[in-house]
Amino acid sequence: MTGTRTPARPAVARPAAPPARGGLVSGWTRDLGMGLKFAFTGGRESWVRTLLTAVGVGLGVGMLLLTTAVPQALAERDARGNARSDTSYSDKPLAKADNTLLTAPADTTFRDKDVRGRLIKAEGPRAPLPPGLGAFPAVGEMHVSPALRELLASPDGKLLKDRLPYRISGTVADEGLIGPAELLYYAGSDKIDGLPGDESHALRIDNFGASFAKEPLDPILMLLVVIILVVLLMPVMVFIATAVRFGGERRDRRLAALRLVGSDARMTRRIAAGETVAGALLGLLFGVGTFLAGRQLAERVTVERISVFPEDLSPTPALVALVLVAVPIAAVAVTLLALRGVVIEPLGVVRTSAPKPRKLWWRLLVPFLGLLMLAPMLGQGSEGGFFNTYLVVGGTVLLLVGITALLPWAVEALVGRFGAGPVAWQLAVRRLQLSSGNAARMVNGIAVAVAGAVALQMLFAGVQDDYIVPGQDTSRAQMDVYLPESVSVSEAERELAGTTGVERTVAMAMGWAGGHRKDSDRSVPIAVGTCEVLREVAKLPSCRDGDTFLIDSATDSGKQAKKLADRGGTVYLDPSSEMFKGAEAPWRLPGRLTKAEPAPDPTGYSRDGFLVTPGAFPDDTDDALHPRVFIQVDEDQPDAYEHVRTTTAQLSPFASPTTFGATQTARPFENIRTGLSIGASCVLMLIGASLLISQIEQLRERKKLLSVLVAFGTRRRTLAWSVMWQAAVPIALGLVLAVIVGLGLGAVLLTMTRESIRVDWDSLWAMTGIAGGVVFLVTALSMPALFRLMRPEGLRTE
Repeated sequence: MTGTRTPARPAVARPAAPPARGGLVSGWTRDLGMGLKFAFTGGRESWVRTLLTAVGVGLGVGMLLLTTAVPQALAERDARGNARSDTSYSDKPLAKADNTLLTAPADTTFRDKDVRGRLIKAEGPRAPLPPGLGAFPAVGEMHVSPALRELLASPDGKLLKDRLPYRISGTVADEGLIGPAELLYYAGSDKIDGLPGDESHALRIDNFGASFAKEPLDPILMLLVVIILVVLLMPVMVFIATAVRFGGERRDRRLAALRLVGSDARMTRRIAAGETVAGALLGLLFGVGTFLAGRQLAERVTVERISVFPEDLSPTPALVALVLVAVPIAAVAVTLLALRGVVIEPLGVVRTSAPKPRKLWWRLLVPFLGLLMLAPMLGQGSEGGFFNTYLVVGGTVLLLVGITALLPWAVEALVGRFGAGPVAWQLAVRRLQLSSGNAARMVNGIAVAVAGAVALQMLFAGVQDDYIVPGQDTSRAQMDVYLPESVSVSEAERELAGTTGVERTVAMAMGWAGGHRKDSDRSVPIAVGTCEVLREVAKLPSCRDGDTFLIDSATDSGKQAKKLADRGGTVYLDPSSEMFKGAEAPWRLPGRLTKAEPAPDPTGYSRDGFLVTPGAFPDDTDDALHPRVFIQVDEDQPDAYEHVRTTTAQLSPFASPTTFGATQTARPFENIRTGLSIGASCVLMLIGASLLISQIEQLRERKKLLSVLVAFGTRRRTLAWSVMWQAAVPIALGLVLAVIVGLGLGAVLLTMTRESIRVDWDSLWAMTGIAGGVVFLVTALSMPALFRLMRPEGLRTE
């Protein structure tokens, strides 16, 4: 009788008793220290991996430090701008004294660059010096900013030099500038006297500096700021999390050797964490160095007309400490989390997550929780007060993080269904099937950035109607020039009409007429011009020289004009007020006034009051009115706008023409949009650099495989196309997922603000196209590294 042998029960290792507290701490310290040592002394592979991690983390840290420094830099700009303010809020003008200074604005524009100018005249030995000046410029001289000096010395600066007829005698120091690229000058002048109503609009001050209470942002703009911060910082955090996993496969194989010599699983994980900490710490040093080097170059960069001094880019110590502490801790957490799906045995490495499909339910749970956090604020609008910052940040972060959770599943699910094709396609598909997680991590950052950009674009487009209003009618005129009373209308029209690039001018005399002397509150507008000119600002039934018109308007000013017309008699042009002395020129109203209908002028303003032709207006009242000229320019004429500005400055140094625009944007909204442009530029550069590093790291991981394929006769072109396909598939999936999540987030945000949901598809396709172009550009830049790795020397091993 044959018996059966009972299999022996496998020996079960008894779990070791948990170490004492001191033993646990010492074990962690020992293992982390061993990992730190291995990172720098474990051979070329170890320190190359550490270096790549350091560069990746360093780029992210540099970006974080820059982001935390920007608010401080803008605050410093505002502080210097307030310190040099020459605005007076006194109820009555200052009297001339030995400590007073006259200052008059003389701003101009040069090729879309603002030039701040001040004409100054000291009235005593104790007159206050403008910040940045060591002495007052003499009459006919000016002190200029370094940027303006450089511009005036360049060939392009000749046009600007023609309207600044002063000799440069000094330089404005940094404390008097809001930024290194600012164009600023102070000129000594004897043409200002500080009298009330003076054409220079000079102010008499006894000190510089004013504190301006900033109006708080409304709830919609505050929501925009919060979303912008999240959208700009999330790709940085995703990239840092990706960087600390560089070289993970080779590291795990090295850790298997440690298991062979007796280390347990927990010890190997702590050693791996130590290696990661080494790269993170080195990355912190690299990031700080990158930030310091970039800060020195900051003064050479101007974004959206904003430049900053290097010393202004100083992040607050608390934020710096947070970054320096959070990055190593996050690096350890990411490493330990990644190793949860890996079994490191003495004879090799088994990745437990590869054999079974990724779970979808918990990946959908992440964005769903984000939607739950935003749900309480749906339909709140600006009337409901400020949005809950914590819920907004938490919900937005979870929705964007949901992309990084869903993308690996989407890549794995799609590439698993790909079939046969060319050799390059098969190589790419097989690689993606084996390591879909690595491919997804490469494009996580750009997918998050695109999703955030789509949501922001929808939010901006949805709320912009509240902050961007129609501007001037640029089909009728492109510029508007106000000149002081000392310049006659005929002179202004003659000089401007003869300016290079001017096609047409519409010139009139404008001012105010009051029924009682020294009663400006009862004044109404008056305009004097030919019939052709008056038709530009009102609808006239018929017109000939000698007519006077009353604009039939229901406004308060229109009603006042009708009272003056019904009463008849004498009115006073340019009446005086409590603050300013006017010309008070008498003008007797004609006995017959023709009614005219209001119509918008080129600025979009529908005027009221009186319209007078030259034949009905006395010649001796010219000093009571000032010229105004609407100008049409030839857009094809180079520097046509500059020639007009130069002519205007030669007519009067106190006049500055206005350039029309089809829209007008609220300043806070424009500032937020400018900040977004600056941040998006920095993030785009970071994404490009991060993708290049990730691509090179993945190529290094496959160095031996590539060399073997070449040795067996695979064409280099085939391998290059396989790398391109490996980049194309994940980025296509990532962009599709990013657009879906971005549209969803944008729709939720618009619902929160009670705005209608709309999508600017042209902008959306442009953003996705730019993102895809960045990936393919980076892939193309990695080709030289790919060809070097395909050399036979890659078969060597240590």
